[in-house]
Amino acid sequence: MSAYLVRSNHFMRLIPAILAAFVLLFSVPQAHAQVTEFRQAVAQAASNDPDLLSFYRERNFDGIWSTRNDRNRRNALLTAFSEAGNHGLPSDGYDAEGLIAQLQAATTVQEQGRLEVELSRQFLDYARDIQTGLLTPSRIDSAIHRQVPVRSRLSTMRAFAQSNPSAFMRALAPSAPEYTRLMSEKMRMERLIGQGGWGPTVPGRKYERGDSGAGVVALRNRLIAMGYLPRTNTQTYDDAIYGAITRFQQAHGLAIDGTAGAGTLDEINVQPEARLRSIIVAMERERWINRPRGERHVWVNITDFTAKIYDNGVETFSTRSVVGARDRDRVTPEFSDVMEFMVINPSWYVPRSIITKEFLPQLQANPNAVRNLVITDRNGRVVDRSTADFSQYTPTNFPYSFREPPSQGNALGLVKFMFPNRYNIYLHDTPSKSLFGRETRAYSHGCVRLADPFDFAYALLARQVGNPEEVFQGHLRSGRERRVDLETPVPVHLVYRTAIVPADGKVQFRRDVYGRDGRIWNALAREGVALRAVRG
Repeated sequence: MSAYLVRSNHFMRLIPAILAAFVLLFSVPQAHAQVTEFRQAVAQAASNDPDLLSFYRERNFDGIWSTRNDRNRRNALLTAFSEAGNHGLPSDGYDAEGLIAQLQAATTVQEQGRLEVELSRQFLDYARDIQTGLLTPSRIDSAIHRQVPVRSRLSTMRAFAQSNPSAFMRALAPSAPEYTRLMSEKMRMERLIGQGGWGPTVPGRKYERGDSGAGVVALRNRLIAMGYLPRTNTQTYDDAIYGAITRFQQAHGLAIDGTAGAGTLDEINVQPEARLRSIIVAMERERWINRPRGERHVWVNITDFTAKIYDNGVETFSTRSVVGARDRDRVTPEFSDVMEFMVINPSWYVPRSIITKEFLPQLQANPNAVRNLVITDRNGRVVDRSTADFSQYTPTNFPYSFREPPSQGNALGLVKFMFPNRYNIYLHDTPSKSLFGRETRAYSHGCVRLADPFDFAYALLARQVGNPEEVFQGHLRSGRERRVDLETPVPVHLVYRTAIVPADGKVQFRRDVYGRDGRIWNALAREGVALRAVRG
């Protein structure tokens, strides 16, 4: 087994020693003078931490870990530390050995007071990590504009002191069903790795119906090990293997043709360790968005090239999407906002980056280029192309704005869906329909194009009008730009998930189209997160 794989439940073996040390340390009743000295030690130890100082001051510097009555809290903390690795957190990141050493060495009241505060610090570190993640998203990738819902440390201490300790610890992790399913899949994958994984990879670059030989046998064995093919002795690419390949392709966002071509084989040959990394990264991402998503919300998974509507946790609408290209200045960012309205027959107000990088060079070569665009000056007056000298301008000093009026060929198509944000990102129709037939759909300038924008609009409007299609089409036939407000604004989440576990529990994977998950995994590894193999 690879050196970076470690055995699970290592921490569990430490619990008896820690508990014994706690019992030894905290079983002797303290005299009044010792209580006063203990409180002074707590106050001094907490003095450089404003949140803990406020918490202990409210309690007259009494402890929450340090008496026989606090045993349940200590046990809950130790249990949580022992299970941290199950959540994709550093198994050794919560200082068990250090706690043991401190407990064994704490023979004075002053040392006990310092240890009381140290336990609270470690509890808060753990609570922060499991609630809202180990990492700061924007430090990993500047296109991740995720506002992590960090909780107040003081409020966390107050709530913990007044709660059932075990229940409180269990409630710290994200409550979203997807998180629970990811954790279950993580533990299953760890057992799989401990048992040897999926076996040998498949040689060759393409297999299809009727093929036979050693390569097909290797493909058969791999599909059986991965759970896509029932056990069989076939040595020919038959209907059973064809069906298994289509199921695999569907579960990995690939073009479904039943042929094991180069792209499909590349995904089949991805090792379980890489899939486990994707799952752990997805759990970290779930912690970043650990807040209510909205009874009704729009979920755009960039790596899946889809936009979906969920109502009360159930998918009620789905359409294919095109997202930003891989160029650094065209990727689709990650963030959450609230959709407020749609615009039917929209104008396209061209972003300055597109004007200066794409259209200005065309106009300098030919003033009559891009005739579909209306050019206006700072006062809104239309610029006469026949007299304008575009050659005198650079991307820095170009003074004009561009607008494309409503039309069938408008870059935004016939409808756009607005959740006003500083990134100028929205969902919209497009006249370029052919791109939706491609397996990988990263071609836009950052906005999200929808394959079925009218149906998406009908689904949104159905909550506020009895005949959404008729209302929408009436506005469309007018040919004029029309804004239609959503009576109940809808949260929109632009996310990036390469590991997905739907409600049916069958894990799916997607390619890391922008390389973001690779960067997140590297950062998690630097924080001490490691892959585990469960043997036996």
